[in-house]
Amino acid sequence: MSDINEIKRELKGALRQFPNFPSEGILFEDFLPIFSKPELFQKLIDAFKIQLEGKKVDYIVGLESRGFLFGPALALSLGVGFIPARKPGKLPGSVYSVEFQKEYGSDKLEMQVGVIEEGSNVVIVDDILATGGTAAAAESLVKKSGANVLEFLFVMELDFLKGQSKLGAPVYTLLTGQEEELK
Repeated sequence: MSDINEIKRELKGALRQFPNFPSEGILFEDFLPIFSKPELFQKLIDAFKIQLEGKKVDYIVGLESRGFLFGPALALSLGVGFIPARKPGKLPGSVYSVEFQKEYGSDKLEMQVGVIEEGSNVVIVDDILATGGTAAAAESLVKKSGANVLEFLFVMELDFLKGQSKLGAPVYTLLTGQEEELK
């Protein structure tokens, strides 16, 4: 595998920025161009694999929807299961459900009952850590299943929103994000 700092530099170079999207004052960092180049996509997966070296991981839980873009590839490369955490009404059968607060209201996240073995080690992945509400909800779902959250992996983090403070396991962010919103 390549040097992690070189991987980070290449991935950061692929990002595109869109000022005032989706609303005024937001600088949106688009990481989707990484997926248009197979060698960059592989480097994204390699970087997360380097972070998880030596750790016993049983499942990757990907958060809807951008955690679905790289979570399954990471799980496959590690030889572990992938479990989606989804918005309400998207999963068949019995589900665990957690309501959480967002900046403007509340939302819910669900995971199927019985898909994670009790006592398993789980890594939760998503594209961006912002306020931490969605990731904390996923952590609650994993705990309801009787499993352990080993770590959280994010492509980027908006540090100024202090999302890590809501999470009960170590957080690894691959790329440095913005320090604060546009003025």
